[in-house]
Amino acid sequence: MQRTPQLRTMPLLLAAAFYAHHASAAEDGSPVMQQVEVTAAHLKSARIDLSPNVGTTVYSIDRHMIEQLGQGDNTPFNEVLLRLPGVSQDSKGSGSIHVRDDHANVQYRVNGVQLPESITGFGQSIDTRFVQQTDFITGALPAQFGLRTSGIVDIQTKEGTVKSGGRIGVLVGSHDYVAPSAEFFGTQGAFNYYLSGSYLSNALGIENPLPTRSALHDRTKQSKSFGALSWFLDDQTRLGLMFGTYNGRFQIPNNPDQAPAFSLTGQSDATAGTSKRPSAQLDERQRETNRFLVLSLQKSVGDLNYQVSAFHQYSELHYTPDALGDLIYNGVASDTLRSNSASGAQFDASYKLTDSHTVRAGLAYSHQTTHSDNAVAVFDTDGSGAQSGTDPRTIIDNSSKTGKLSSFYLQDEWHIAAPLTLNYGLRFDKVSAYVDEQQWSPRVNLAYQLAKGTALHAGYSRYFTPPPQELAAQSSIDKYAGTSNAPQVPVSDNVKAERTNYYDIGLSHQFSEELTVTADAYYKKIRNMLDEGQFGQALILSPFNYERGYAKGLELSAVYNRANWGGFLNLTTQKAKGQNIISGQSLFGPDELAYIANHYIYVDHDQTYTVSGGAHYHWGDTKLSGDFLYGSGLRKTPDGAAPNSGTLPHYTTVNLSLTHDWKNTAVGNIEGRVALVNAFDKSYLLRDGSGVGVGAPQYGARRTLYAGISVGF
Repeated sequence: MQRTPQLRTMPLLLAAAFYAHHASAAEDGSPVMQQVEVTAAHLKSARIDLSPNVGTTVYSIDRHMIEQLGQGDNTPFNEVLLRLPGVSQDSKGSGSIHVRDDHANVQYRVNGVQLPESITGFGQSIDTRFVQQTDFITGALPAQFGLRTSGIVDIQTKEGTVKSGGRIGVLVGSHDYVAPSAEFFGTQGAFNYYLSGSYLSNALGIENPLPTRSALHDRTKQSKSFGALSWFLDDQTRLGLMFGTYNGRFQIPNNPDQAPAFSLTGQSDATAGTSKRPSAQLDERQRETNRFLVLSLQKSVGDLNYQVSAFHQYSELHYTPDALGDLIYNGVASDTLRSNSASGAQFDASYKLTDSHTVRAGLAYSHQTTHSDNAVAVFDTDGSGAQSGTDPRTIIDNSSKTGKLSSFYLQDEWHIAAPLTLNYGLRFDKVSAYVDEQQWSPRVNLAYQLAKGTALHAGYSRYFTPPPQELAAQSSIDKYAGTSNAPQVPVSDNVKAERTNYYDIGLSHQFSEELTVTADAYYKKIRNMLDEGQFGQALILSPFNYERGYAKGLELSAVYNRANWGGFLNLTTQKAKGQNIISGQSLFGPDELAYIANHYIYVDHDQTYTVSGGAHYHWGDTKLSGDFLYGSGLRKTPDGAAPNSGTLPHYTTVNLSLTHDWKNTAVGNIEGRVALVNAFDKSYLLRDGSGVGVGAPQYGARRTLYAGISVGF
């Protein structure tokens, strides 16, 4: 598991080494391809230089680490990130992770371009297969990074090589798991291409609400595609096109033996506890779509490097209820379609003003339109809230919103002396959507080389985090007065932008060429603290604000690598609390709101301790690896206790894998793989259905066996 913690800007040599390994001369002896590859490496290095990381902590995930994971390239990308310090898991099906006790608020960048956010759900649109290297950046971020700031996932994608080729493979496993995939790449003159596609089908798409090995009604089918095309107009100019698609179909798992809560004519009697529609036979489904397109022009002219990009993204989520069952057990059956279309542009530039000063500046703009269409079947109720009729009626609740986001930053990287570097800057962000807000945000980061192999960093950043527009649609709560979908609190203020003062300090020490250890501590003082919760059957999260909050934590990490073996170990302890909910009040009960108004409570995704680690060993063409993940448990609300005051049981999962390569066979290079995920078959709870904004119970997947083969040609 080879990772390099970086506490200041360091040259990334992976691209240059990759291209140098594959470079060759043309058939007539001319160095045409060699020149293309050298140009590609130079422009890739220049693109990376556009993004400073002085004073931050950077952990790099490369192909070597990904190949050690049990599912290899088929590993969901969120599970790759779980091997990093400060990252804890939530629902695996939705791809939810928490970075430094934040909910979501993670920024994804691909080849230097920030991707617009998609509507979250059960799937993930990023395919681990196309990732060449990922830099995970946390801490007090420089002015270049804004809006989503708990962690920056900066992905460098695979690109074509001089020798055209590809790879096809399939991974099969327990729970009817089947995942075929293909990759194609190459270079033709000044044209470089990489294309990939994958398909997944299994019978455990979402967490099981029961501790059984298999879930009822839990099939999923997912497909992904990605392409990266480059044209080198000259030695200093590259035109690039990236595109990606994701399509997912999910059954919502059933929880059997539930008692009907509402009476429906001819179908159920809540008083008698009878129903013709058992909860084990419900048919709720969710469909997700996400696609994006990015066109970029990168230019390097002497000491000036810049990249300008235009992007478009469309995402859609459609929840289809069980028309009878949702009414019988929940009193509401909502056919929900949420869509979001975003277009915009991004510009980043760096200029080496002197030997001591590198100035960077940039701007970004996006235009976003969100639609929320809902056909909601409900029962009428009397003045006390009791059901007054057994025949439902349908309420049409549609809305749309167009919003705009604009940002600008300017910063200077100042090498004051050989051991000391200061990066300081200013950022401006403005959002106009459900709210109109803006903020100037100063940033300052310091990196100091205390001694050979020992580096210290410290920083302060002010953050401005607008609520995700694609999730912040405000329902028309007045429409539901006198129905089974009426909120207990008839007030729902608009969600506000979060404003944070962020402090971070860290230390890295290289004990030897093999062993590096890092420590990092942070504190966040937060106003209008953002959080999200699931408040219906559909997995569409709804954001809300605490008036004030804070988060603090400590991360320790060690990486050890030798020629044939290595390992890593991460330990995180953290704490996050909020007080007084000031938006989306209709989502909560009055007693809950009253308590939180005067008390700090843990946020529902707080986990006190998270530990991850792993090791690998190579002999010849065979590799053995294993890793583990420990969590002390997310929050829960015990009966009669304060919200989120309890903790779910701790858990530990262990994964093992064995791979072998057969090189230069008649059909190409072959890789075989077997893996056990959750090798000791631990049953563990990620959620128990209680807590602020928590949906159904969720159990982690039991032991899963995988076997796969791939052929490179």
